[in-house]
Amino acid sequence: MAYLTTTASGQPVLILKEGTTRNRGREAQRNNIAAARIIGEVLKTTLGPRGMDKMLIDSLGDITITNDGAAILDEIEVEHPAAKMMVEVAKTQDDMVGDGTTTAVVLAGELLKKAEELLDQNIHPTIIVSGYRKAAQKAVEVINKIAKPVDIEDRETLRKVALTSMASKAVGTARDHLAEIAIDAVKQIVEQRGERRVADIDNIQIIKKTGKGLLESQLVKGVIIDKEVVHSGMPKKVENAKIALLDCPLEIEKTEFSAEIRIRDPTQMKAFLDQETQMLKEMVEKIKASGANVVFCQKGIDDMAQHFLAKEGILAARRIKQSDMEKLARATGGRIVTDLDDLTSQDLGKAGLVEERKIGEDKMIFVEECTNPRSVAILIRAGLERMIDEAERAMTDALSVVSDVVENSKIVAGGGAVEVEVAKELRDYATKVGGREQLAIEAFADSIEIVPRTLAENAGLEPIDIIVELRAAHEKTDGYYMGVNVFTGKVEDMYNNGVVEPVIVKEQAVKSAAESASMILRIDDVIAATKPKEEKTKTPSETESEEY
Repeated sequence: MAYLTTTASGQPVLILKEGTTRNRGREAQRNNIAAARIIGEVLKTTLGPRGMDKMLIDSLGDITITNDGAAILDEIEVEHPAAKMMVEVAKTQDDMVGDGTTTAVVLAGELLKKAEELLDQNIHPTIIVSGYRKAAQKAVEVINKIAKPVDIEDRETLRKVALTSMASKAVGTARDHLAEIAIDAVKQIVEQRGERRVADIDNIQIIKKTGKGLLESQLVKGVIIDKEVVHSGMPKKVENAKIALLDCPLEIEKTEFSAEIRIRDPTQMKAFLDQETQMLKEMVEKIKASGANVVFCQKGIDDMAQHFLAKEGILAARRIKQSDMEKLARATGGRIVTDLDDLTSQDLGKAGLVEERKIGEDKMIFVEECTNPRSVAILIRAGLERMIDEAERAMTDALSVVSDVVENSKIVAGGGAVEVEVAKELRDYATKVGGREQLAIEAFADSIEIVPRTLAENAGLEPIDIIVELRAAHEKTDGYYMGVNVFTGKVEDMYNNGVVEPVIVKEQAVKSAAESASMILRIDDVIAATKPKEEKTKTPSETESEEY
């Protein structure tokens, strides 16, 4: 409908164009809150080690089975704008810290549920938002206060962090094996930048291949290139490799402009072709002169150049992705060269072994045994494609949390222990703030307890009993670390149980959830423009009748 208003003289004025829809006030808030809460409800049952999986089928019929919050929200096609904001929460959480996506979304949904109860009591959204902001700041302070510092050389703690992040993934007995790989990979790529330690997991390459089992997954101290050797006459294995990384084609480039060459004599034709061959031969001689016995080229390699390289016993691969070239440079210590004339022995990378291997149906080149590589590769194997995808998600989570701890070096207890402690502190804080904001801060405290409550529900326990037990345990002076053990159904010390998480994951989850809930609460008017109409495609019979 179009929105009309009238002037004092009764003249109609058109404000919004035809087909625009508008929701205002409580109706707009209710709709937005309902849509966002549904997203939270979808993920709720996946939380924790006893969480259930979702089977997602996309428009092409491809199946994904997972309980990873980020993967679920990435796969489902969300229409409602408020629900899309919840999907963004998960994406931000995943991009920033790589874990805790389900916690962030479930918490945001619960904050909105409690806010709706306050709205029904005629408390203004601005007051709720202000209370939530104060509560989120206080929550982050509490999390940091109860955090424990970690020495990054303490391998056992890093292992516990990795295992906790993979507890809900369906990788079973391979969990320990994958955790060890994740720790070795992160420790290999960590670098010191001034005062800060940086562990950028983009420098860890993950390659998936079906076949064998999860326990055959391995860490390669180098890079795996998903290409094969370009010429059958080349060696398939080179030890003590000296690697040239080229960002220039080993081809004769065609001229940009059209030119005409007039040849009157067959010998001239032969000389012209010979010149091209000679140029390619010179290119290969320059590579040989630098001492290289392996070539990775980002561009193409001419058939004739391949022949000369094979003759010299040089292993070569072409059309390597730029990201792989950068990883090769970090792993081998080589320099990417864009002009062959500049290639010297100092530019070459070194690796103990470069070998083409057949993995499943594909041939791949392994560049390994690099000395102190700054980039490594993980080859994930499993018998089932769905399992490989889930193992990749588990590995990504493990790498993320280990790198979080390496960079931030603080951990907190899991199993809902942090949340119950934060809730306890927030209730004390709320009475000091007073006024109507006190109600919002108390609502935040109730909301954050959704984490232990959901963990208990998903384990088939009685959530009310567990929450009462947890609150009682946290009243004691040393009760910071008491959380719910979903396997025994008892309240136990989570540090002793090895259930630990990086501080930064919890912090980001609280911040993301509070911000998204606040943003949705502040909306009181939704004005939606019409979607452009798609032209109806004509059937052949309609087209024919028009022609006659």
